[in-house]
Parts: sequence; structure tokens; C-alpha cells
Amino acid sequence: MLVRRGVQRLLMEMGAHVLPELSLATGRRADLVALTRQGDIWIIEIKSSIEDFRVDRKWPDYRLHSDRLFFATHPGVPADIFPQDCGFILSDGYGAEIMREAPEHRLAAATRKALMLRIARAGAARLLAAELAGVAVPALDGESE
Repeated sequence: MLVRRGVQRLLMEMGAHVLPELSLATGRRADLVALTRQGDIWIIEIKSSIEDFRVDRKWPDYRLHSDRLFFATHPGVPADIFPQDCGFILSDGYGAEIMREAPEHRLAAATRKALMLRIARAGAARLLAAELAGVAVPALDGESE
């Protein structure tokens, strides 16, 4: 959660909107999916240890569902274990920094449309659940109340 919180703060500062734990069409669940101001879709895979990275074999599938793929971790995990062809974010729980940009691999139009719909539906469902639970949810810039 510390890594996730720091990354979420970074992405928010960058103007991106983030959904944690988004289920993809393949059934896999991405740790964080970010929608940038430009409409790019980033997936951020969080790894808390060397062992967490070594046992995970699902992350290459995330390239099929994002324009850019990043790994994020904390200072206790060596950066050199992560593939060079992915972005790298270092987080301390209070903030984060992109240490290596992720190469771009643009989504196909049909995949982008399906993923945007998945993001919109998940976001709307979570917003409704929060409001039904009595949690005040502020409007985004440009939205009316």
C-alpha cells in the first residue's frame, strides 16, 4: 500500500486519473491503471520484493492492455531486477518519481475502445458504491455537481 499510495500521488500530480486493481479482459488484474490527460493508458505493476517479481509471470500480458508499462517499488528493492524495456517508478509511500520512462507501444483502436469502456464502467461502479456508502465524492474539474 505504501508503494501504491506514493505512485497514486505522483500520477495525480501529473494530471492522470488512476484506478487500482482493475480487472482486464484476460481476467488478470492490474495493480494500477492510469488514464493520462492525453488519453494514454498506463499500467503500473507494483512489486514489493525480489521474490514478488521473480514469481510473477503475468506482467508481460499487461503490454497488450496499455500504451506504457511501468514497474513500481520501494527503495528496498534493487532497481536492476526490472526489465529495461519497461518504465520504472520508485516510491516511498509519500510520493514517487519516474526513474525510467516506459517505451510507448500504442494500443490498437479496438483494444483501446474496449479498455476505455472497462475503465469507465469500473470507475462509475466504484463512484456509485462510495456514494451509496455515504462517502462524499468531489466532482472533477469541468464537471457539474
